Amino acid sequence: MASEIAVRAATITTWLEEIATSVEAERDHLTQLDAAIGDGDHGVNMSRGFEAVGKAVAGQGDSVPPGQLLILTGKTLVSTVGGASGPLWGTAFRRAGRTLGKEPEFDPVQLADSLDAAVAGVQELGAAEPNDKTMVDALLPACAVYRDGLESGDGIEEALAAAAEAAEEGALATVPMQARKGRASYLGERSIGHQDPGATSAALIIAALQRAVQRAG
Repeated sequence: MASEIAVRAATITTWLEEIATSVEAERDHLTQLDAAIGDGDHGVNMSRGFEAVGKAVAGQGDSVPPGQLLILTGKTLVSTVGGASGPLWGTAFRRAGRTLGKEPEFDPVQLADSLDAAVAGVQELGAAEPNDKTMVDALLPACAVYRDGLESGDGIEEALAAAAEAAEEGALATVPMQARKGRASYLGERSIGHQDPGATSAALIIAALQRAVQRAG
């Protein structure tokens, strides 16, 4: 059963490393997407933020509970990522970390709870709903698909693979949307036809989680 698998701090560290690698690899792409409907700095900001996270987490060791690593990640992102992404992702990781608490490990269902808490925090801070052309359009379907997979009896790896696919589809689905939040909303109908950079980086982060758990397995 999926619930019998435990996720530990080492997997969280791997996840953060995977995020840093993928965000850096896609930095220019994220910047190009943001240049069309935003400030043009999303790729640089996200890359800088997760590079700082790597330095903050380095040397923490496996004795630090996973939840505490996520809280540290959130605090680091708030202090290093510019624009709206810093506070939003900072809130997401801190909410996820607080949900996991100080336990040395957590199971797949607890991961679902933490992801839901992360997205709820993003929605509260950004006041974003589905179809507003934001990171929520990638995160909400990913969380729903992941939980549905667990409830259907899928293992964590299979459920996360489906979640990563849902996040990617959610990011692509932002192309025909008109932005209703953030700087992109000022463009009105001119925001239509462009993929949202926040949703795109959110999909990268979910995919990185899937790879981290797969590596741990």
